[in-house]
Amino acid sequence: MIITVSLANGFQETVSQKVFSFLGHIRINEKQPDKAIISEETPIEKNDALVNLIQQNPEVKSIHPFATKYGILKTKDEIEGVLVKGFDKTYDFNNIQRFIKEGRPIQFNDSTYSREIMISDFTARQLNLKLNDKVLIYFIRPDKKSGENSGLPNIRPDKLTITGIFKTGIEDYDKTFAIGDIKLIQRLNEWSENELGGYEIFLHDYHKIDELANDIYAMQNFPLTWNTVSVKQISPNIFDWLGMQDVTRNVLIGFMVIVAIINLITCLIILVLERVRMIGILKSLGASNWDVQEIFLRHSLFITITGILFGLIFSLGLLWLQDATGFIKLKEEAYYLSTAAVKIVWWQVLLICTGTLTVCFLVLLIPTVLVRKIQPVKAIQFR
Repeated sequence: MIITVSLANGFQETVSQKVFSFLGHIRINEKQPDKAIISEETPIEKNDALVNLIQQNPEVKSIHPFATKYGILKTKDEIEGVLVKGFDKTYDFNNIQRFIKEGRPIQFNDSTYSREIMISDFTARQLNLKLNDKVLIYFIRPDKKSGENSGLPNIRPDKLTITGIFKTGIEDYDKTFAIGDIKLIQRLNEWSENELGGYEIFLHDYHKIDELANDIYAMQNFPLTWNTVSVKQISPNIFDWLGMQDVTRNVLIGFMVIVAIINLITCLIILVLERVRMIGILKSLGASNWDVQEIFLRHSLFITITGILFGLIFSLGLLWLQDATGFIKLKEEAYYLSTAAVKIVWWQVLLICTGTLTVCFLVLLIPTVLVRKIQPVKAIQFR
């Protein structure tokens, strides 16, 4: 049970943190019903006063602007579509540092947009690109010029340097995103410096996402056309799947408890049957039923406590070994993790140990009822 709970905790925590690190906990953007994760944003006006108020909330770790833009990466022989996610110099790249396999985050210029880009390991393999390679990226935008070709798409190429290669392990993200400068996206969309796609908010405690999203939306000076979106709404498939792990964990623990109870009852029945003659002798010498039951309960509890201690040592040792070596491997494409993650919650460990001891004691009372039905004369002759 300790191993099951710790592996389930580790799996849910690690996958959740991957999503949070890449997308933030809460997004603020223009209201767009049923907006998909790969959609570009409708621009909103920068609101420093609102940002400062949100930042004053003790639950908020950081808030920063972002914007996205479709693009096509092209090499001599290959092309690949990406959604470029643009940040500014206030962004804390420590959020995604653990995803960077090679290189470094992009660096920003004060005067113009950065000509650097970070791509995923998947995109790099698809295009046979390496660190520090130059790559052509094409952006499509409406042609606003008047004339015969008015309204037709206008393809704008640009050459960027690959400074970093990242891998989140979440296929949808690795196949979709590249990371660049928000100034480039503003320039392509012909936005002003005060226009952006939205804000991403990072929290200290992810358990308070829904509560903080509602609180921010209810702020008095929060624009009516803006919306706060929980990351759980952005990637509902991942979080629904993680929620199903709770059901799997509870079913497994339920089966363990049932099997354990059956084994405990069987074990004590055997102990009682093996000592029928002893029970008869003790009763003939004046021992009460409870005195005899107490002997078996003490002996059984000793076995139970010994089992709990050995189980605790074994499980914690195995979990430590997994955490140190990662010998249990997973298929990353299916589970978003290459090795099974471990998270030991000590109150859960304590609850399992005390709960096991309590259940065992109550269950062990059942077979000792047999002691009351054993008659001394017949018991002494029992073989």
